[in-house]
Formats: sequence, C-alpha cells, structure tokens
Amino acid sequence: MSDATPFVLILYYSRSGATSDMARQIAAGVESVAGIKARLRTVPPVSTTCEAVDPEIPEEGAVYAELEDLRQCSALALGSPTRFGNMAAPLKHFLDTTSSLWMNGALIDKPACAFTSSSSLHGGQESTLLTMLVPLLHHGMVYAGIPYSETKLIDTQTGGTPYGASHVAGPRSDRPVDEHERALCVAQGRRLARLALALNQMST
Repeated sequence: MSDATPFVLILYYSRSGATSDMARQIAAGVESVAGIKARLRTVPPVSTTCEAVDPEIPEEGAVYAELEDLRQCSALALGSPTRFGNMAAPLKHFLDTTSSLWMNGALIDKPACAFTSSSSLHGGQESTLLTMLVPLLHHGMVYAGIPYSETKLIDTQTGGTPYGASHVAGPRSDRPVDEHERALCVAQGRRLARLALALNQMST
C-alpha cells in the first residue's frame, strides 16, 4: 500500500491488555476491507500530581498518538476501559489536547466509533460508550455503532452493545475476549472502514 492509502486510527488506552486486544480485533476488521488500513496508537498514563514523563516510544505495543494521526485519519475508533461509567483519565487527557483540531474542523464528517471493556457485566459499559461519543460529536464526527444485522449482538452473553463493541474482562481482568465479542469487534472495524471509504469518495 502507498502512503496515500487512507487509514482508520484505532486510538486506545489499555491497563490490563483487554482493550488493546479489542483494538487488534477492530484492526483486523478494518484490514479485511480493500483499499484502507488500520493504524494502532495508544496514550501514556497520567499522574495524580503532575504530568507523567514516559519514554517517547513505549517498551511494547502501539506507539503514542500524535495530533497529526487524528488530522490525517479517515476514521477513528476510540477505546478505553470503563472507569465508573466513563473513559479512563489518560484517554480523556489526550482528547483535551485536541482543541486546535476542533478550531480547524479537522475531524468534521469523519466516521467514528467507540469500544470498551469492564470487569463486570453491569460495570458501566454502555454509559462509557455514550460518554465517549460526546467529544467526537463536538468535533463534528459521524458516530457509527453496531447495527442489529450483526446477529452476535443478540447471541452474546457477555459484551457487545449497539453503541459499540465491549468486553467483560472478569474480576481479575484476565478473561479473554470471547467468540461473540471478537466477532463484534471485527464487524465494527469492517463497518468503520467501509464508511470511511464511502465518505472519502463523496468528498472527492
């Protein structure tokens, strides 16, 4: 693929690995669509007393996101573990730095989605997804959930919502992403990629 190939930015924060696993499944869905690729990016943790100073490149996993990743992307998948029914602070901290993109309308009309994981089945997944879409709407993005044509939404006994993919990680955060949760992640990535390509064609 050339450098001009459009990409879906999969931007996430993960503490125990569940959200990063979901991000990889969404990336697989994106890259199952011809003509577009996935770009995985994460954000560093934050300190309770001051901004943490971390290496510029993490020791493992995705590299840290930059504003240019958002500016250049054709679509955005935003992922976070659930923290009391809301996104984790490191991801919110990064989004709080995107005012320059908002002022320039850099994200207007780009499709977006959200995904999350929690320790328990009723741990606030849906409220987390709904609150994660708020800054995306302020940026003028077009939010895309998961339609019920994806039958795993009905079959799942754990994660999975029409607001976005989700995962129940268990009380020790060690439960793997199951078959239904994985299928919904892939479906969400695939849908986002198709929407990105369609909107790109409309704007050219």
